[in-house]
Formats: sequence, structure tokens, C-alpha cells
Amino acid sequence: MMQQPNLAPIPELYVNADSAQKLKVEAGNMPSWDLTARQICDLELLMNGGFHPLKGFLTEADYDSVVEDLHLASGALWPMPITLDVTQAFADGVEPGTDIALRDQEGVILAIMSVTDRWTPNKQREAEKVFGADDLAHPAVNYLHNVAGPVYLGGPITGLQPPTHYDFRGRRDTPNELRAYFRKLGWRRIVAFQTRNPLHRAHQELTFRAAREAQANLLIHPVVGMTKPGDVDHFTRVRCYEAVLDKYPQATTHLSLLNLAMRMAGPREAVWHGIIRRNHGLTHMIVGRDHAGPGKNSQGQDFYDPYAAQELFRQHQDEIGIEMVDFKQMVFVQERAQYEPRDEVEPGATILDISGTELRRRLREGLEIPEWFSFPEVVTQLRRTSPPRHKQGFTVFFTGLSGSGKSTIANALMVKLMEMGGRPVTLLDGDVVRKHLSSELGFSKEHRDINIKRIGYVASEITKNGGIAICAPIAPYTATRRAVREMIEQFGAFVEVHVATTLEECERRDRKGLYKLAREGKIKEFTGISDPYEEPQTPELRVQTEGVDVDYAAQQVLLKLEQMGLIGLS
Repeated sequence: MMQQPNLAPIPELYVNADSAQKLKVEAGNMPSWDLTARQICDLELLMNGGFHPLKGFLTEADYDSVVEDLHLASGALWPMPITLDVTQAFADGVEPGTDIALRDQEGVILAIMSVTDRWTPNKQREAEKVFGADDLAHPAVNYLHNVAGPVYLGGPITGLQPPTHYDFRGRRDTPNELRAYFRKLGWRRIVAFQTRNPLHRAHQELTFRAAREAQANLLIHPVVGMTKPGDVDHFTRVRCYEAVLDKYPQATTHLSLLNLAMRMAGPREAVWHGIIRRNHGLTHMIVGRDHAGPGKNSQGQDFYDPYAAQELFRQHQDEIGIEMVDFKQMVFVQERAQYEPRDEVEPGATILDISGTELRRRLREGLEIPEWFSFPEVVTQLRRTSPPRHKQGFTVFFTGLSGSGKSTIANALMVKLMEMGGRPVTLLDGDVVRKHLSSELGFSKEHRDINIKRIGYVASEITKNGGIAICAPIAPYTATRRAVREMIEQFGAFVEVHVATTLEECERRDRKGLYKLAREGKIKEFTGISDPYEEPQTPELRVQTEGVDVDYAAQQVLLKLEQMGLIGLS
């Protein structure tokens, strides 16, 4: 039997208000780093003790030890690299021994970091050891290679103030606030339910059983920092949690939000979640099937064995300091009209289940979601955020070589959609955007990426607000197109259309005379000649334009949009 929890306060990294005020003044002379969204999540949990025993972002020695062995150089269990990744330009100006000011995205100083280490990590090694494969289908591996900076800085943190959250303030508890709450109520055994999804009836049954099995109170502890691209936004999820709280016994259940940036690292993530929950004063944690799994790899296989997370947690349970309550998948048995663990259901019984993909399809198409699966209150919240597809905004993103016919088809599509009516349509053509949004940019890879991300940002805002965005840039790089897809898919559908005209045909057309100039060396970094074009591997639609009129090509796109349920051709 595990010891009763020590609910004494856990060390935080904040200084007192007077010291913080003095340091804020001194910070005016320090190099400043504007933190990314993920770094803000990490910094908050460093400062408030959620990442105890870490005293700051990992040093190189700690990083190497964590990557190779799931332990800090001191020998303490810690499975996840918590690193401050920065640009090469910023790193070049920061020698070890320098103090830097860490600021939020509005420039407010949150902490000072004393830089002790600066190094260029082997990201391939990090991907293989931490996430199990250097596979860009994994969202954290894609982040590592295509979003995170190339240089890591390590060193201790002096916390000045926590990041400001304007949403659900009464639901956000630091580790010490939760510990004080448990002390006040006399809770000695508390089981955490970690989730990044809305709660449905299977989750309720699972949490009831887990609390019963552990003879413990229940903390519903959802992640509201960064989860996986495509997940339901946290505003909707928290409204769903609040809608079902009265289905739980009030005296033994608490809801608290965790501002964690998940890595979807499966087994390592489960161990990490366990340490974080111990720091919040918990004694038990539910680890279910495929805990924090990111889905399929680039070969279409699951990244992790469904019970690998439970096995790794079990191996390190004593070091983690809390007990695992392991659960198999819960399914609805029709004959008994109740939920049971799948492995306990006898052969021949009728099992009903709705996958996440199927739930999204039903929401998208406005189909019934049965009461045995979810609570009407949850479905109401989900329908508010995810109306049927034909009422949502979406983006059609054409990509192809210069002269492939993108703009022509995009213009024809715009007119056809405007003829149908119902939603505002905006065309973000490459040349027009260059003139109005990106006139200061050149054609280097960095500037092309900035241009495409600007287009993506505008398209995401149009999509969020229920409009149709049609984009027609060259967009030659896979990683940038993926970043735009992730930006837009938070709010609606992203339809990638590869206008697959060959280089020979584009050069033959050469309406603007650009290929001729590129061949003569008068235009540098020209896509298809001196700069690569990375063809989309799995676009929603591939359109051939040779020997095909524009009207036919635009009609192919309309048919695809209809097939996806985004428009009706009636």
C-alpha cells in the first residue's frame, strides 16, 4: 500500500513581489526572447512546481540523459525534454553566463533565465528516442523539425509572474492550490483522469469505476494547453466538462484545468503525466488504452502498442510516486444496456461503439448521436462548435508550379461559388497577396514561408468566421503547407488541390516570360528551375490541366467539395 500523500506545499520558482519588481526593471537591459505558445505552457509549469524537480529548462547534460535514459543527470526520473528552442540568430547573441528576459506574446516579462548551456541538438536522435521514430506523421516530430528553433538554451529560471489566462479562471489551479484544496476537504486518496477530449458516457463509466477501484476521490484534470492538431478546442471541451459535472457526486469530484503542452509521446508521456499529477498532490492516475497516442504513423500503423504506456508506467511506478489505475477500452453492451471493459465482454454479445472519426462524421453531416454514447448536454455543445459541414467555413488551397493554371481555376471556382451563394467567398491569389500583404518580401525560402503563412492566417480567419477562402500560391514546401493546414483545420475543412501541370507544359505556356528569365539566370530561386517544388503526396484532389478547359477543372473541384459535404449542388 502506498504512503498517504504529502500535501505540504511544493517548491515554486517565483520570487517575491518586491524582487520581481526590481528584476523587471533590470530586465530592460537583457536580451529578450518572446516565448512560443508551447514554451509559455512549459514555463508556467516550471514556475508553479508542476514540473518539479526541474529548476529551469534542461541543461545539455540533463537533456542527453533524459533522451537516452528517461532520467535527469542527477538520477531523478524525468522522461520528457523540456527545452528552450531558439533561432540561430538569437542564440549567436547569447553566451552562457548571460541572463535573458522571457516574455509572453504581448511582451510582458514572465521570468528571467540564467543561460548555462547552449547547444545544437541531434533532433533525429531526439525523435527516435523520445517519440519512437523520426516520422513527420507524429505531430511532435513535425514540430521538432519544422517549428522548433535549431538551438537549445538551458539554465535555471527565476519566475516573476505567471502567464495571464482570461478564460475559466475559477477552474485553473496551481499544484499548491490543488494541494491546499485537498487538505481542506480532507481528501487523502485522489485519482486523476487525464483527458484532451470531451467526456462521453464511456469516460464517465471509466472514471466511476476507477474511483471505486482506488477507493478515491476523483479529479477530472483535462489539458487546456496545446494538444494534437485537429482536437476539439479547449473552450468547447471545458463547456462540455461543466455540462456533465452534475452527473458526478459533488462531494467527491473536482474539475481543474491543466495548462500543459502535450507531446503525444505515448509511453513516455504517461510517465510524465504521472509525475505532473504527483506534483499536484494526487495519489492515483488512470492510464487507459493508447494513452496520449498520436494516431497512425506514415505507414498507417499505430505509433505505439495500445498498452505500452501502461507497461512503462508500471515499470517506473515507485519512482513516479503515484499508483496507476489501468483501464481497457470501455464499450456499450446492447443486451445489458451498460458499459463494460471490452476484454470482459463474453463472445456473442452485441458491442456498440462510436470512434472519434465516426463521431466527427456524424457531427459534420448533422446525423444523430445516440444517448447511449454521449450526454445530450455534451452533444449540444459540440454541435454549437461543429455545425454540419455545409454550414461551416472552409479553405480551398491550390498549389502548383508557376503557370500551372492555379489562378485561372481559382477565379473560375470563386465565380461558381458566388453564383451558388450562401457564404462569402474570398480569393487570396499569390500575386495579389504579394502586392497587398507581402510587398516587402523577396523569394528566399524564409520569405516564401512567411508569405504562405500569412495567406494561411488570413484564410484561417475567413474559415473561422464561416466564409470560404480560395488560395492560389505556388506553396512549394510540404512543411509550410502542413503548417497552413493545421492553422485552418482548427476551424473548418482544408481542401488541398494540386494543379499537377508538368514543368514542360508550364514552361511552354510561360505567359509572363518568367521561365525564360529563370533559364537565363536573371531570376534566382525560381520554383521548378533553381528551387525545388515538393509535390503533395496526399492532396484532397489532383487536377490535370493539359488538354482540359478551365470550366471542367473548376467543376472537378466543385464535385470534390460536394463529395466532402461542404456544398450542395442542388
